[in-house]
Amino acid sequence: MAGIYEYKVKTRDGKEVSLKDFEGKVLLIVNTATGCGFTPQYEGLENLYKKYHDKGLEILDFPCDQFGHQAPGTDDEIHNFCVLKYNTSFDQFAKIEVNGDKAEPLYKYLKKEMPEDSEPKGMKNKLAMKAIAKIPGVSKEPGFIKWNFTKFIVSRDGKVAYRFGPTDKPEEMEEKIKELL
Repeated sequence: MAGIYEYKVKTRDGKEVSLKDFEGKVLLIVNTATGCGFTPQYEGLENLYKKYHDKGLEILDFPCDQFGHQAPGTDDEIHNFCVLKYNTSFDQFAKIEVNGDKAEPLYKYLKKEMPEDSEPKGMKNKLAMKAIAKIPGVSKEPGFIKWNFTKFIVSRDGKVAYRFGPTDKPEEMEEKIKELL
């Protein structure tokens, strides 16, 4: 079975990058969208990045337009929006799909390794996820990504340690990140 460091992803400008380049780091991998109700989470992600990047945290941002067409625009337009509105400085990659036949291989791996959110947030999260699952086009495949801003945390040794849902705010993951750093 392939480990996370065997995957390659594309940068905004189409260059291929090996995840082996991030070996030994704690990774927060997130599918994002610029026109989503969860888009303000970019602020919390950037705060985590500024606080823990020097200690070994990397954030890998993968824009995704699969959920309600909430990530329109080119990779550069999405990047410019994030930098101008949220002052993001972490790595943002090319737009991908996270579910279905065209899902990015990295996301197929992440979903297989951690098919459910690590710590569901009680009734609020369960109700939100049930509502999201009823939206046409949301997949029913095992481990499917329910919406934008699903977050995976990978430990320094490349193991998928945690999965957080769209309603989990970045600051709610801070203790888990600190443990892994």
